[in-house]
Amino acid sequence: MNYLDELIKTIKILRSPNGCEWDRQQTHQSIRQNMLEEAYEAAEAIDENNMEHLKEELGDVLLQVVLQSQIAQDNNEFDIQDVAKMLNDKLIHRHPHVFGDEKTNDTKVILENWEKLKLEEKKERKRTLDGIPKLPALLKAMKISKKAVRAGFEWQNYNQLLDCFNSEIKEFMEAKTFEEKEDEFGDILFALVNVARWNKIDPEVALSKANNKFTKRFNKLEELTTKPLSELTFEEYNNLWQKAKNLTKE
Repeated sequence: MNYLDELIKTIKILRSPNGCEWDRQQTHQSIRQNMLEEAYEAAEAIDENNMEHLKEELGDVLLQVVLQSQIAQDNNEFDIQDVAKMLNDKLIHRHPHVFGDEKTNDTKVILENWEKLKLEEKKERKRTLDGIPKLPALLKAMKISKKAVRAGFEWQNYNQLLDCFNSEIKEFMEAKTFEEKEDEFGDILFALVNVARWNKIDPEVALSKANNKFTKRFNKLEELTTKPLSELTFEEYNNLWQKAKNLTKE
């Protein structure tokens, strides 16, 4: 059985006059947030390395693609076949080293070609950083940085980058007003994203792990005391934190 065809058929029925009233009422905008949430849940399953969870969450992401496509079809805009064709054509065009005459296994060349071909497709985009979508700031900073680097804008060596990072910290410490501090703090974060890039670290993944680690340790800290947290002294907090760190080491 072709379950993808069955899924498309099911969504079509749900959106039909005799289908589900909730599904019939949905628009591109009304389920926009669902797309974001499902993508994040799929990413979380990847972080957990939980394949059963990932299989389920990828299904939820696929639901959003099929449902958005059905809404578009109902509005005479496009359908799921148009989506698949556009994606297939794009993949073939952007992989000339596989489907064309250009032969290379150099990933740097492959990525440079990808950006070059992408600009050719998006003729309305005249500048390197045009077309970057709305993303969480950390993800967007990494995307901006990578695009600028592919265009040739890069530090000559790692020490230059570290000097830049340290200078941003110095400027933050010297800032006087809130606006100046906010501005300089943003520069620190952007420079730090580049430090992550140089070390082949995904800053979003690294911060997510740090969040999880802090949460795990703080939960353990709460388990270790019978006093309300608001009544703990700094010394008590510090002692409990050190114990929690030792108890939650993997």
